[in-house]
Amino acid sequence: MQFGPLIKFYRIQQGLTQKELANGICSVPHLSKIESNSKEANEETMGLLLERLGVNLSSITENEGQIKQLIKELNEKIDFIQDEEADTAMEMLKEFEGIIPFTTNLHTYELTKFRYLIFKHKFTEAQEQYELLKKQKKIFSQPQMALFSYLHAVMLLKKRIYKKADEILDTIGRGSKFDIPDGELLYHRALAKTSPEDLGYAIYYGKMALQEFMEQHNFKRILHVLMLLGINYTNSKIYEEAQDCYKNLIRNAEILQEKKLLPEIYHNMGYLQKKLKNYREAIFFFEKSLSLQTKGTQHYLITLYSIGEIQYELQNEEKARESFEEVYQLSKNLENRKYRMLANYYLMTLDSPEKSLDYSETKVIPFLEESDGKSEELIWFYKMLSNHYRQMGRFDQAVKYIEKIN
Repeated sequence: MQFGPLIKFYRIQQGLTQKELANGICSVPHLSKIESNSKEANEETMGLLLERLGVNLSSITENEGQIKQLIKELNEKIDFIQDEEADTAMEMLKEFEGIIPFTTNLHTYELTKFRYLIFKHKFTEAQEQYELLKKQKKIFSQPQMALFSYLHAVMLLKKRIYKKADEILDTIGRGSKFDIPDGELLYHRALAKTSPEDLGYAIYYGKMALQEFMEQHNFKRILHVLMLLGINYTNSKIYEEAQDCYKNLIRNAEILQEKKLLPEIYHNMGYLQKKLKNYREAIFFFEKSLSLQTKGTQHYLITLYSIGEIQYELQNEEKARESFEEVYQLSKNLENRKYRMLANYYLMTLDSPEKSLDYSETKVIPFLEESDGKSEELIWFYKMLSNHYRQMGRFDQAVKYIEKIN
């Protein structure tokens, strides 16, 4: 505990001048040196100054221990995804913010606060905290620097900036000495590797993270890893493993009543069934997902669009039209240009297939190429147009789109 700056803090808080505080105890220059930590006060002088300020020395040292314990508790609540309990721990810590800067817990607290803001998806505040910490990183210890880098990567992952996050995580070894469970680091490494060229690594790290969380009995994190593995198995076309992941997920999430996670699980199971061309099962899971979602959100929009696609595939034109009309209107409200264009393409196809082909070439594909890169939707349009031109005997155009796929 830095008692000199702490005395200054309480003196200013109580509106006392140095002369008023020092009167009868020590000289003003002596107090000035104590407050700036350039001179240590003897125990008697310190006791008299604190007594005049009405501050109990033993309670201050107890506070430091309590601050350390609360920081530990807050990190544990985040580890186990205990949302409300984390809020409570953070509120209790805020009561000590006046004295934390004078304790040995300052940087640990500021880093934990950064982690909490990311955990709560308060990204504007988290970015401000990141900028504050970046200015202080030169005086961080090695474990603090490793933790700062890790938390920066997690913030980037939350914002879907995977490549940069992956580069940062590559610099942090599993043996780095900082207070984050190995399972968390492995989970975020798996998340950072979730791209077509790194799916093998994503599955590798995901399986290692799953083992760690199982040993810790961290049930919520087990669900998160199973979700990630299910997505990566699906994208790797390891469909049997994906199916097992989602079956376990559904069973356990329903038992644990994970209402926030269930809509995403049902949606991803629907997506897997769509890949397997089990269209009836896909619609069943997409509709279950939709029933648990808040109408009018981006996630609701994507699930509804998926239902429209399958209804179109099953040639249920009226149901497809109904879905796409709702997607079109909702995407306008949400200012989501991508799904507005995709819904419009299908609505045009239902009315005028020739117009929709022209629309896909002149509007949809250029937009997807610019905004999405090689997305699943874009590949679908390439294949569709390639088949269309092949059937017309226009093999030059067919080859053009095949080459774009490759």
